[in-house]
Amino acid sequence: MSTAEHSTAEHSTAEHSAAEHSAAEHKDFAQADEVRAFTSGQVELLHIGGSDIGRLVLQPGWRWSEHVKPIAGTDLCQAPHFQYHVAGTLRIEMADGTRFDAGPGQVTALPSGHDAWVVGDEPVVIVDWWGASNYARP
Repeated sequence: MSTAEHSTAEHSTAEHSAAEHSAAEHKDFAQADEVRAFTSGQVELLHIGGSDIGRLVLQPGWRWSEHVKPIAGTDLCQAPHFQYHVAGTLRIEMADGTRFDAGPGQVTALPSGHDAWVVGDEPVVIVDWWGASNYARP
């Protein structure tokens, strides 16, 4: 890319970013824009930067197929997720039978078609960039 092209590309990107985020935003999950509670858990949603981000807090004993399936009305979770795992251990089972555990400091990208449950006695806390806006919504 020539210097002129590079400069134009940077300028175009800067204009695009400025148009999307004209002001700084600062929010706290403790004062979520929306909270959806369900048996043994909840999702707290923030609407920020033209997008939604969610924090899921899932208590020991929680399982998607027992506690959210009746709300979603599907056999498996159909929401794709891109998640950072803050606390606890979440066991995830995909439709094809693949199973793994995700814990603190790990990131998961999950396509549609999975079940999940809390393993152990510690609550699971997850920050989710995809899928949270539709989570536990009928």
